[in-house]
This record gives sequence, structure tokens and C-alpha cells, in this order.
Amino acid sequence: MKRSSMTSFDHDHSHHGGLAHDLTLLTRRRLFGLVGKAAAGLSMSSVLASCVADATGTGVDAGSDGSSSSASCSTIPSETQGPYPGDGTNGPNALALSGIVRSDIRASLGSATGVAQGVVLTVTLTLVDSKTCSPLTGHAIYLWHCDRDGNYSMYSAAVASENYLRGVQVTDSAGQVSFTTIFPGCYSGRWPHIHFEIYPSLASASTGASKIATSQLALPKATCDTVYATTGYSASVTNLARITLATDNVFSDGATLQLPAMTGSAADALAASLTVAINV
Repeated sequence: MKRSSMTSFDHDHSHHGGLAHDLTLLTRRRLFGLVGKAAAGLSMSSVLASCVADATGTGVDAGSDGSSSSASCSTIPSETQGPYPGDGTNGPNALALSGIVRSDIRASLGSATGVAQGVVLTVTLTLVDSKTCSPLTGHAIYLWHCDRDGNYSMYSAAVASENYLRGVQVTDSAGQVSFTTIFPGCYSGRWPHIHFEIYPSLASASTGASKIATSQLALPKATCDTVYATTGYSASVTNLARITLATDNVFSDGATLQLPAMTGSAADALAASLTVAINV
């Protein structure tokens, strides 16, 4: 198994196997098979269009003649929530905090007063049904990640009393949520990433036991290089140089469906967007 073992307070993450993991691998193998078809004569653009949802979240399976068959969007891989979910399944529960439903997650809530510093990043996720590509409204998405120094609020010793960089949003009529946050740092042993869990409703988003999907965003290397050249991210430069997507213990089996489109600049603000298809 490529996943390393973990303890509650390690930065290592483990992947729980079983049927869900096997189905994820089948989805990814489908992508590799389609790439093989491109080598046999199909254009790469048509091959990718048949496997990955487009920018509007309406990707469809295409026949060899380019015509559309039954609509479907590739299901995002299921990934470990890691040791620092803050959803009540491994210690603290940020979902129980007053004010956790919010779009700007840079500041801590309640009696905690910390504000995460770093390059401003807006993360927009569009949630769709993997079978129809239709937007899923009224679902809750809980998003969290480490700070500029690679620390997780509520867990890491330096920020255990903080709860920043955690928040919940409910998908709108277009299936979208948007979070204002900071670009996370790269800590030793992991590719830069952002965690998220999906719940069928806001009412059910009170504990991680009720989640219906868990995954991670893999941040593009070119953007990481740009951000980590700015003030405050120096440790991330060294850590990023020691890892690749291919050697990361979560993304090594493929991250195609987890790489967001990036716009903006580190000097002003960056924006990441990704269509997330799940089975419902």
C-alpha cells in the first residue's frame, strides 16, 4: 500500500482501503485508458472531454465520433481526511462552533483571536451529480487546510488555541460554494493541498460521521512556486523541493480530477476553481 501509517498528531495521512478505494482506482484507470486512445488517433482534447468535467461542470461522455452519449462526470477520488479534520472524529469539532458557516475563513471564531496570514486565495467548488452532471444544491461543504507555516488550527502546538482556516458553506442553485482563505504552506512529507468534506445538508454537518464524501485539492506546482517566493513561505520552498505529486502518499495514484484551475496573482489575490462530481 502506498499510504503511510499515521498517528493522531503526525503530518502523515493514511488511506482507508476497501470497495470505495477500489472504485476510485477504476475511475482513474479509465482516464489512463482514454489517454491510450489518444495515442491511437483520437485528439487529446476529445479524450479529456470525455473523462473530465469542463469549466461549466457539464462534461459528458463522448463517442468516437465526438457525439454525446449519456451524460456523466467523473467522480472525484475519495481521500483520507487526515489526522486534523476538526470534525469531531479525531478530537476537536469545529463544526460545533458558532459562526462556522462562513465564506471568509481566515480569522478564528469565538474567544480565539488569531488571523491566518498569507497570500489571499478564493476557492470555488461546483458540486455536481456524477451521473447527470447536474448541480447539487443545498449540500454543505466543510473546507479546511494548514496555515502558511504548515500548522493546523486546533491541533498543531503553535496554533492549538486557534480555529482559523476552517469553515462551512451551503451550495447554491448552481451547486457552488466559495471560500476566502490564504494559500496554504507546504509541510514536510505532503504535496500542498486543501481538504474538504461534503454533507447532504447543513443540518447534517455537525459531525464527520455524517459526511458522504471526502477529498482534497492538489494545488498546481506553478502556482506554488510563485506563492512560495513571497514573504513568509520560505520553509515551503524547501519542503516542496523534496516531494512531487508522483511521490505524495495521497496523490501518487493520480490527481487529474483534483487540480483546480487557477487565476489571479500572488501580489493581489489568487482564485482556484474546481468542479467536484460525487455519487448521490
